[in-house]
Amino acid sequence: MPKPANVVDTFIQQMSGEQQEIANALRRMIRKAAKSLQESIKWGYPCYVGLGNICSIIPYPDHVNLAFFRGAELDDPDELLEGTGKGMRHVKIKTAKDIRKRAVADLIQSAVALDKE
Repeated sequence: MPKPANVVDTFIQQMSGEQQEIANALRRMIRKAAKSLQESIKWGYPCYVGLGNICSIIPYPDHVNLAFFRGAELDDPDELLEGTGKGMRHVKIKTAKDIRKRAVADLIQSAVALDKE
């Protein structure tokens, strides 16, 4: 069985050019902000796991979502999170240049901290 990182590499390589750029940027940010998370494929998408599921990178035809499993519980002072589900929220990203790095990194770190509670 291939290593999880290799499976995620393959997944990202199958995305369109802009989606790849976004996914690779998000992946680097997640790895930098939360080194302890395990990377795998769950529900068909790259997923990052601590004690529980933290976030997932989900491509769509015209954007990529960075989904937070407990996003409804996160403080979002930059108002990046979208969604109305019971727990899940996401940040919708149309181009790699649209990524608000500091704000997204803060959300990732907050999600990891929430996972430890």
